Amino acid sequence: MGESRVQEEFLDRYLNAEDIWTEYQSRKNRTGIRRFLADLLRDMREETSVPIEPYEGEREDTQAVKTDRRLSRRTVASLVVLCLLTPLTIAFGIIFLADRKYVFISVVLLFYAMFPFFMVFEGRKPQAREMIVIAVLGALTVAGRSAFFMLPHCKPIAAMVIVSAVTFGPESGFLVGCLSMVLSNFLFGQGPWTPWQMASFGLIGFLAGVLFRKGLLSRTRPALCAYGFLSVIFIYGGIMNPASLIMYTSRITWKGILAMYISGIPVDLVHATSTVLFLWFGAQPMIEKLERIKKKYGLISH
Repeated sequence: MGESRVQEEFLDRYLNAEDIWTEYQSRKNRTGIRRFLADLLRDMREETSVPIEPYEGEREDTQAVKTDRRLSRRTVASLVVLCLLTPLTIAFGIIFLADRKYVFISVVLLFYAMFPFFMVFEGRKPQAREMIVIAVLGALTVAGRSAFFMLPHCKPIAAMVIVSAVTFGPESGFLVGCLSMVLSNFLFGQGPWTPWQMASFGLIGFLAGVLFRKGLLSRTRPALCAYGFLSVIFIYGGIMNPASLIMYTSRITWKGILAMYISGIPVDLVHATSTVLFLWFGAQPMIEKLERIKKKYGLISH
């Protein structure tokens, strides 16, 4: 009898119904957490299983490399816009609008940049996510310029434009270059320099995309850094230095242009060096992420 009572007390103490229910709930919660973590790991494995284009030392797929490298109609349209309509529009603003309607000229140039880009969607409707990617790239470029406002001429604009071009094509690079400058100048100040800056960075992006499509520019760090340095020195500096003379005086002489180029060398070197640093440390991870997004969601192709 005493032994039976001891057993009953033991069962009441260690197998209490409330304790059993609490233990059940805790095990259930742990099971739910384990299931959640298992689902999360499975999603991560699926995400990482999406192939991206070979980068750096990886062997590139010959089929992807040997795609048609001829310039498409939209690229030719971009070339016409960039080399013909853009200079004519800037000249029209200087001559007939006394260089005072720079906001109007900037908006016109932005429409020029959008026209070849939207030719990418010829024969199909553009998807919102394709527009969002370009908008985000433009916003990141503006944010990058704002983040380094304390460092004169040390900005990631050219690097972001080049990354956009080699990932989504010359039209996208052209658009990101134009869009980022007209938007960021609402923070840094609009002026007659805005159309010139739009044309400069638009040309840097467009040329990077064309060279990559033709197989003349690879996405390795040295190649991108070399292009970034040279493009800032010869394209951005080559356009903005004489533009500074045109904006501030009506008397244009060869000596004045030479003086602007010489005085602009230190500024261009700082700008080009910062572009090399941004490309060296940021190009590879950004291109990898953008390629993954592009392939996973079927976004804009070259």
